Amino acid sequence: MDNPKKGKCPVMHGANTDTASSVMSWWPNALNLDILHQHDTKTNPMGSNFCYREEFAKLNLDAVKQDLSALMTDSQDWWPADWGHYGGLMIRMAWHSAGTYRIADGRGGSNTGNQRFAPLNSWPDNVNLDKARRLLWPIKKKYGNKISWADLFILAGNMAYESMGFKTFGFGGGREDIWHPEKDIYWGAEKEWLGKSRYDAAADSESLENPLAAVQMGLIYVNPEGVDGKPDPLKTANDMRTTFKRMAMNDEETVALTAGGHTVGKAHGNGDPSALGPNPEAAPVHTQGFGWMNPNGKGNAEHTVTSGLEGAWTTHPNKWNNTYFYLLLTYDWELKKSPAGAWQWEPINIKEEDKPFDAHMPGVRRNPMMTDADMALKKDPEYRKIAERFYSNPQLFADTFSRAWFKLTHRDLGPKSRYLGADVPSEDLIWQDPIPAVDYSLTNAEVDALKAKLLNCGLTRTELICTAWDSARTFRCSDYRGGANGARIRLSPQRDWEGNEPQRLAKVLAALTEVQQGLSKNLSIADLIVLAGSAAVEQAARDAGVSTKVPFYPGRGDATDQMTDAESFSVLEPLHDGYRNWLKKEYAAKPEGLLLDRTQLMGLTAPEMVVLIGGMRVLGTNYGNSKHGVFTDREGVLSNDFFVNLTDMRYSWKPITDNLYDVVERKTNKTKWTATRVDLVIGSNSVLRAYAELYAQDDSKEEFVADFVKAWTKVMNADRFDLKH
Repeated sequence: MDNPKKGKCPVMHGANTDTASSVMSWWPNALNLDILHQHDTKTNPMGSNFCYREEFAKLNLDAVKQDLSALMTDSQDWWPADWGHYGGLMIRMAWHSAGTYRIADGRGGSNTGNQRFAPLNSWPDNVNLDKARRLLWPIKKKYGNKISWADLFILAGNMAYESMGFKTFGFGGGREDIWHPEKDIYWGAEKEWLGKSRYDAAADSESLENPLAAVQMGLIYVNPEGVDGKPDPLKTANDMRTTFKRMAMNDEETVALTAGGHTVGKAHGNGDPSALGPNPEAAPVHTQGFGWMNPNGKGNAEHTVTSGLEGAWTTHPNKWNNTYFYLLLTYDWELKKSPAGAWQWEPINIKEEDKPFDAHMPGVRRNPMMTDADMALKKDPEYRKIAERFYSNPQLFADTFSRAWFKLTHRDLGPKSRYLGADVPSEDLIWQDPIPAVDYSLTNAEVDALKAKLLNCGLTRTELICTAWDSARTFRCSDYRGGANGARIRLSPQRDWEGNEPQRLAKVLAALTEVQQGLSKNLSIADLIVLAGSAAVEQAARDAGVSTKVPFYPGRGDATDQMTDAESFSVLEPLHDGYRNWLKKEYAAKPEGLLLDRTQLMGLTAPEMVVLIGGMRVLGTNYGNSKHGVFTDREGVLSNDFFVNLTDMRYSWKPITDNLYDVVERKTNKTKWTATRVDLVIGSNSVLRAYAELYAQDDSKEEFVADFVKAWTKVMNADRFDLKH
């Protein structure tokens, strides 16, 4: 009931500013296009002329590193540093920034600085990282736009290790900040924190729902207390093996990362976790973005509550050392409860000199502790072999960890050509998907002559267009993997993917190789694939009466088998492609939902999606030469017929199966065409229909071709980072 003493609002509320009050909630099953509108320019305050690469080039990286090193031991009263060193906190911040990455769709990770926003800024596993980010603010303020938050998070983690005596493998900048939450990323279906409903079979860690990598909502990896909070190191080892594999890490890297991450710093659980205030996103305005405020004791320092576990892992938690493996493998460990009530492992009969000093109380020694994940390294036979090898060879451990840490923090940055700064390692690493550089250029006349050769090499336009599309469609803007550059479509495993129609692909590659061998310049197959497809699009436009040029930028190289980690490329295999009207099999998700997911990963907008589908249909590029959605009597011509006939009320649409429809002439009741859900959603969704009606207009034929060519060129060049400012 309204408070009668409060004045009424003087104006009517015209905007829904509460996220739960959107009128769209009336239609929960409607196709949600929001994922295609992420990071709209309206949310970005930097403007179209801002170039982060140029700004980073102005940065004095050494000065930033010096400031970060000084910060590590500049303990602040409002959030005191453990042992006078913020290293553990900064490493955790960097780790949790990078640790959300998952290989299945390339989403998550450190590439965008998304830890600043919900839901990540309020995940249970990220408790008190708001303090780490606020400690960095003076440095971010000082260097401004020359370094992004995303880069600063990772650099801070590196400098934390460096300041504690560990030499990192290197650092590459180039991560650009986003400016609003990525609310459409799927982090799991649970409706409560730390719920567990993402397994097909509870006892089978491999049944973890794709594309997820963490075992529970709100965690980065696994529950530190054990599976479902119940200690069992062998079960935890199974979870670890699954979740780290989904981050592209093998057993050796998993052991190195676990041990290296826990060599320094501590866990915090000296207090009542139920007393903590709300997380940052739910906190009142006067906390100014701080969450989990602790009203008990000092509220920080020795009274800090974060994970709920309490204690350090090693004897000297403020410097790099090898006591992690010494303590883990030398002592027997028993289960105990932390002051916060969390399960943790503590050593039996530990020597006094092996105990770490308290982080804030001088002269007081405390028991070290281990999480269930740490104990998994001792109990799991394969992990134990690796742990013992690292224990006996500290340099091997340091080298392995340095490379694993670099991989963890750079995996989603993309190819090495995107890395910025003087600290980029010179070594090419296979997980960076290296591609050799080319040393040729082409004049316009040479390009035109090549187009003529390609169009007369014995292949159809459809074969050329499909091959170019299939080569480029693997690109993911989430982690900058895939794409036409490298021509990996001719290598294993891509040449055998069902979605690439291996027989057709082999025929096209053979013909293009023959053209390549007859050229005076040693052009790459990657360039020839793209140029051939673009030449075919130009010819199809001319047949529609529209003269156009598809821009072509040579410079793609051809990767080799030795440059290709075939196993890591398996996750890029297309299992569906709405643009070619293909599903490998029936899925629980609707085809139109799969289309949106693929479209967003390719970096395309809703209008680009619509114009490409309309063009691809009339060009006859459906998988297996299917005729679904080919709403034209002149297949192969780049006309706007798809949209004209989709919006023509002379036709009705009759469901045959859940994903197949007849397009029927109302007057004769005869089937004119067939269609899939992807075809018909363009006309049924009100937003997509608006675009379809635009392209169906009599005065839009040239606009349709121009927009198709622009979107096509964007797809072909999505992985050409050398063309972007």
